[in-house]
Amino acid sequence: MNRRNNLILFAPLALIAFVLFIGLGGEIVKLLWNWLMPALFGWNGISFWQALGLLALCRILFGSLGLHGTSGSRIRSRMRERWEERRWGQMTPEERERFRQGMRGRGAPGPSPGESQDS
Repeated sequence: MNRRNNLILFAPLALIAFVLFIGLGGEIVKLLWNWLMPALFGWNGISFWQALGLLALCRILFGSLGLHGTSGSRIRSRMRERWEERRWGQMTPEERERFRQGMRGRGAPGPSPGESQDS
């Protein structure tokens, strides 16, 4: 089978899986909400559509909307660039010690007992 035939077969299955996933997610949120919130806080129960709205809201507020790793990877790459600018080999012994002291002040462990100060 060629690629086009695979796509023709895969697309309906993917659509069905997506609809089932959304429906199952909405139903799970509805059941959990209606089980926990009225008993714990005295709040009203919600419908399936309200549960889907709540699920979408949580995805917007806390999710990545499918943009996997964009902000995190930017932060990591910036940290990597900054670290590359200040490699251990380019630091003077005084700068290394200042760096170690700063990290210890932030709760990072110091060098192990067998580790030398210049490594």
